[in-house]
Amino acid sequence: MPHQHDDSAPGRAPHGTAPGAPGEPLRDEVGRGDAELPGTDSSAAPDLSTVWLRVFLDVARHGSFTVAARTLGWTQSAVSRQISALEAALGGSPLFDRLPRGVRLTEAGRVLVPHAEAVVERLRGAGRELAALREAAGGLLRVGAFATADAGLLPRAIAAFRARHPAVRLTRHQDFTPVLLDLLGAGRLDLAVVSTTGRAPLDTYSLHHLLDESLYVAVPAGHPLAAQPSVRLPQLADADWIAGSPRPEGTLLDAALRHGFRPRVAHVVAEWTAKQGFVAAGLGVTLIPALAAESVRPDIALLPVLDEAAPARSVYAATVRGRSLTPAARAFLAALGEAAARIPG
Repeated sequence: MPHQHDDSAPGRAPHGTAPGAPGEPLRDEVGRGDAELPGTDSSAAPDLSTVWLRVFLDVARHGSFTVAARTLGWTQSAVSRQISALEAALGGSPLFDRLPRGVRLTEAGRVLVPHAEAVVERLRGAGRELAALREAAGGLLRVGAFATADAGLLPRAIAAFRARHPAVRLTRHQDFTPVLLDLLGAGRLDLAVVSTTGRAPLDTYSLHHLLDESLYVAVPAGHPLAAQPSVRLPQLADADWIAGSPRPEGTLLDAALRHGFRPRVAHVVAEWTAKQGFVAAGLGVTLIPALAAESVRPDIALLPVLDEAAPARSVYAATVRGRSLTPAARAFLAALGEAAARIPG
């Protein structure tokens, strides 16, 4: 049976308590004092405390200030003050009829109930989603990578990440390093796997080193150099080259320029699998990075490039400097590191 409401009952809420489980620390009086409550301009959204709404729903649920106060670990007068503050913030209309035994919702109170429930549930939902993000148990992770990283590095990292964090939705975008960096800076990617090829301004980003990548020359199986254990690029100065661009600048063939010759690009082919087909047909030679070496067809030969004058290209996971990483992004970085450790140097 509902308990009798008594606004004049003595006592005040224990200092540092508020709605929630009994004894949960929150303030007795939440928000501003009654004299400072917002006006009654119906065109403006009322300035409400979510604690008021939680107290309102508890009183409505129990039909009693006394039972609600006991549930919340408050005094009855503290609950009454929260309801009075809510009523004042909403223009002064009473939300409850104060009856001899308990309280009953007024028409205004019945109108407010679904709105208060929606607000409280949205806040609970936000709390659940934020908790999931903290635990990398939900949310969205947007990853970008250049083409050859998709040959072995990205699939391994994604497989490991999904096994550990199946509830995180992961999207992947493939492009050239400069484009990936632009997308990263614009906030359209959370993380991008990039390389030092292309002379992109990597120094303006936070870089997480993944590997230093060896280069190979792919030649037809019957090529005179096919049986050699390694090759120097000047040995192929007169060869026809298959490349993704007619100009070597900003591509893997930059290495040839450092050795004093300009490679003759006979065929411009974008895809790595198509380049291998041209090589196998005897139409030229091409450079293959270590990330793509595992997927080379059997009718061509790979020769490691000896190039002491210049280091192998480096591969990084790039993030925006100064922007906090989500737990999912940190977890994916770890998966990338593990996958990179299995790529031949």
